[in-house]
Amino acid sequence: MAEIVAAFGVPHAPAFPALVAREGPNCEVARLYAEIAKHVAAVAPDVLVVFDSDHFNTFFFDNLPTFLVGVTDVTAGPNDQTPMPHYRVRGHAPLAGHLRGSGIARGFDLSLSQDFDVDHSIMVPLHFLTPQMNIPIVPIFINGLAPPLPGARRCYALGEMVREAIKEWPERTRVAVLASGSFSLEIGGPKIPHGQRAGTPDDAWARRVQQLLQHGKVNELLEEATAVRMARAGNIGGELLNWIAMLGTIGERKPRFIEPQIDHGHSYGAWRWD
Repeated sequence: MAEIVAAFGVPHAPAFPALVAREGPNCEVARLYAEIAKHVAAVAPDVLVVFDSDHFNTFFFDNLPTFLVGVTDVTAGPNDQTPMPHYRVRGHAPLAGHLRGSGIARGFDLSLSQDFDVDHSIMVPLHFLTPQMNIPIVPIFINGLAPPLPGARRCYALGEMVREAIKEWPERTRVAVLASGSFSLEIGGPKIPHGQRAGTPDDAWARRVQQLLQHGKVNELLEEATAVRMARAGNIGGELLNWIAMLGTIGERKPRFIEPQIDHGHSYGAWRWD
């Protein structure tokens, strides 16, 4: 029987690989990613289930699913202009297909893609956490960018479904769950100072989310993470839903490690119970 052995949450700013290459392993971003990488290595997962929001690189408005499972044996990326190495990444098609089938049986109308590449929102975390690309992934895409967004409780229920489906997988498999995204971020919109490409319009919300995560107050987070609240946090504020889906897989556990970069509207977290 498969089991979830840990969960992680990280940001995915496309500037991070170049920043770390320039500033070295002692810079803050490198240090925080290295801390999460230690936890990933310690639990030695066989598969990573990744909750992610594509940035209109893999999907666009002509085909924009609310929830989608990537069922493939191999993918690659980044498929955007992120300055970083290009990687091939193994998928785990059998487990991905099982999660999708279980989700549909439980009332989630999950879309399917079997031929796709991925952008920086998956590849930046993998670049730092599994640079050998030796852990296959099951990507689950959540629309966190284009309103109307799915509700926080629905995303949490999606995570709960994934947890139950993993329990039903008959093979002995150690699964870790990864959430990729920020809590407050605006790109190219009116909530940032003129002349800037991106910014954090609501660091108070980022701080509030960090506090709720730190103390395992999941129900309060679900109550407060409304569409209006996330929209005030920026046009990328819906990436919080990836973290909420991840929480659905593990419940109201407190993280073993969590550290914010509030000025940038995000955090790095690790949940372990070994």
